[in-house]
Amino acid sequence: MESKVLANNMRKHVIRITSKAKAGHVAPIMSITDIVAVLYGGVMKYDPKKPKSPTRDIFILSKGHAGCALYCALAESGFFPVSDLDNYYTYGSLLSGHVSHKVSGVELTTGALGHGPGVAVGFAYSFKLENKPNKVYVLVGDGECNQGSVWEAVMLAAQLKLDNLCFIIDRNRLQCLGKTDEIINMDNMEERFKAFGCATTEIDGHDHDELRSALLKTVKGQPTAIIANTIKGKGISFIENLAEWHSKALSPEQAAEAIKILEAVNA
Repeated sequence: MESKVLANNMRKHVIRITSKAKAGHVAPIMSITDIVAVLYGGVMKYDPKKPKSPTRDIFILSKGHAGCALYCALAESGFFPVSDLDNYYTYGSLLSGHVSHKVSGVELTTGALGHGPGVAVGFAYSFKLENKPNKVYVLVGDGECNQGSVWEAVMLAAQLKLDNLCFIIDRNRLQCLGKTDEIINMDNMEERFKAFGCATTEIDGHDHDELRSALLKTVKGQPTAIIANTIKGKGISFIENLAEWHSKALSPEQAAEAIKILEAVNA
């Protein structure tokens, strides 16, 4: 599926199912929707009929509270029926609020921040040892970069020359308690990843062409780091760039308004 179509479908699914379940984290979900759509809309190698195929590329969503974006991408890509999304965040459902490996296509359960990068290094190193061409992508929140384990993983990736590994930073500049740069200043995010040994680039995290170009690029002997500048709540004007929407759920009335906004933009 073409990535822009996929992203639009994902956003509408997110609004519908989070509102129905009275589930939060809509804003951090929306900031990564375009990134995930580009990955599943032509960048990654995968087979929904063989989710554990040994030739697949690996995607790890380290900011697991945005798992709804991944579920919607997987459903639209054929890993499980789109109708299953209606069970999101309901009692007994596999589609938990934080992303779960029990769902077809999900590589790692996440939610405790900072764990994804280390596991991604493990995947990438194993592929190197076995001389496999598989690539590994790990999506990390900028607030998540407060965690020391993120930087330990980046240092090890550089030391092991894992040029099959790509760190993607969701740089929306907001986290649960406020602006990231007022909590721990991250203005020099690109310089930090360069200093730790990554081939680093900064892009518009909602521009599908820029995303695709950056995600497909590799530099021999270096892991890649993409600083994707994003807007928290992207696509829903009344929640964009507002820290208070980190965890809040949309009411039925707000969800209906959000759908109208998306349909008007994509008419």
